[in-house]
Amino acid sequence: MNKQKLYTFDEDFKKRLEDPKFKKEWDKSEPERLLGHSLMEMIIKRKTDYKKLAKKTKISEETIGDIILGFTNPKLSLLKKLASSLDSKLVLRFE
Repeated sequence: MNKQKLYTFDEDFKKRLEDPKFKKEWDKSEPERLLGHSLMEMIIKRKTDYKKLAKKTKISEETIGDIILGFTNPKLSLLKKLASSLDSKLVLRFE
């Protein structure tokens, strides 16, 4: 019987970060991940969900999900619409 070692997501991720190509791509995707995380936090804070936000903004649930997952680079006008619908302030900056 073939016994495979089981490991956690965190262990696998840590190992993958040792690969320079993976690390480079991971680091490159940071702005999208931060944007998605921030949007998800605001959705939770405002006690709403994708469906309600999609209806209010006329932005598809799929597009909202893609932003949260970092699969897309939304236009500034779309981010402004999301921020307004969530009664929040959109802040962009360079560091």
